[in-house]
Amino acid sequence: METTAVIDKLHPLERKVIPHIKEGLSFDEIANVSELSKVEIMRALQWLENKGVVKLEEITGEFIVLGTNGKKYLKKGLPERRFLNAIDDEVQLSKLSELTDLSKEEINITIGVLRKRAAIQIEKQEKELLIKLTDQGRALKEKEFIEERFLRGHFPFNPKDLGDEEKFAYKELIGRKDIVVKEIVKTKIIHLTELGRRLQKEKIDTDYIERLTPAILKAGLWKNRKFRGYDVEINVTKISGGKKHFVSQAVEHIKRIWLDLGFKEMKGNIVQTSFWDLDSLFVPQDHPARDMQDTFYIKDPKYGKLPKKLYPKVKATHENGWKTGSRGWQYKWSEDIAKENMLRTHTTVLSAQTLANLKEEDLPAKFFSVKRVFRNETLNWNHLFELTQVEGIVIDPDANFKHLIGYLKNFFAKLGFPDVRVRPAHFPYTEPSAEVDVWHPGKKQWVELGGSGVFRPEVVQPLMGKPIPVLAWGIGMERSIMEYFDIKDIRLLYKNDIKQLRETKTYLKL
Repeated sequence: METTAVIDKLHPLERKVIPHIKEGLSFDEIANVSELSKVEIMRALQWLENKGVVKLEEITGEFIVLGTNGKKYLKKGLPERRFLNAIDDEVQLSKLSELTDLSKEEINITIGVLRKRAAIQIEKQEKELLIKLTDQGRALKEKEFIEERFLRGHFPFNPKDLGDEEKFAYKELIGRKDIVVKEIVKTKIIHLTELGRRLQKEKIDTDYIERLTPAILKAGLWKNRKFRGYDVEINVTKISGGKKHFVSQAVEHIKRIWLDLGFKEMKGNIVQTSFWDLDSLFVPQDHPARDMQDTFYIKDPKYGKLPKKLYPKVKATHENGWKTGSRGWQYKWSEDIAKENMLRTHTTVLSAQTLANLKEEDLPAKFFSVKRVFRNETLNWNHLFELTQVEGIVIDPDANFKHLIGYLKNFFAKLGFPDVRVRPAHFPYTEPSAEVDVWHPGKKQWVELGGSGVFRPEVVQPLMGKPIPVLAWGIGMERSIMEYFDIKDIRLLYKNDIKQLRETKTYLKL
């Protein structure tokens, strides 16, 4: 009963391969005796192994294979064959290349081979060498060479399996350039299982209906015919449907959190002037963050434009505090430094541009962004030079630091981190400033995920005309989502490995 059930489920390729299988036969030997391609045979053998009919053993060893010239001569003929075919009785050496399409090197080798077999004689005639065919050469011309039979053999050959004639041919050819070579080759040996041996004793019918079509039904061809059984146990290729990159899924989820809280999304350019990225945020021009070791500057065009009405206020704020009540940084502010183009180092640049364009009647207002930023970092398991920052600001005359903590707790709770704490910190453009930590239940410790604070008057007053409370935060998205996707190395977020993309779970919070 078992063999009948297996036979009913056999694929047409399996039915064609089974009669050729013998114990200990190699994959290449089956390819030589069947009319199937190697791909078809391999598929059939793998399916038969899945059914327990055969067991495949991979053997690595040194085998004789055709070299580059061997493959060419298999198609065109050995040089000595083409040489003999070009000579009726005698020929001048200078004309051989034209008559045979052989290279000079091949002609020289062929002359040596044929002289060794007494097939030709060479005579000097005036200034020309004349090659004459001997009686032995005429006889060879009508016979097949042992080497020709060898080249038509079923490669690869195991040197141990060569017969006397094959050993002679191999010895003749191995000394010539790249006709046959020895290589380390992996081959598969087929062993029949008990089920396989029983199957071979059965009559395996090849006249099965694979698919039931309207034409078969209409013509009644299905009558008295066998249908191939549907094998529900067979291993089939896993189909992976298309889906968004898991990081893109996380971005959409984070955006949805802020949109649901009534925030509007900020947008802006990746390339910014130092003025917008740093000066407008009251970052001094001698701050270490401006060094090329920390920032990517643009070579061409090197400089951008300054906003005519705004930059004098920012300049005065840096130099002496302007009207903010601050003393500023007490240095001479440089327009050239402020004009330098760079890849934005944070999305807070978008917050500065948003504040500069806000009108008083728009207040209160809430904005966010989830955008790429760039830092001149050394790439390692914990750092990227291109990352995604989650930015948020709230502009409200009645806002205070407690509101900031409330927004952060609300956001992180929706990300799966209900326990949030803030610690005092320092940032050039916020005061008070705070680091944001979340409790990691797996690591049993607090993990820092971002910075926050209230924008200083030196930032807000030049941009908006008067000091208004602006709550602000910036969070690294990658570190926030790594735990959800069980990723320990931050570089794996953007590896774009197909296997990883297929197996990584969907961001279920979307």
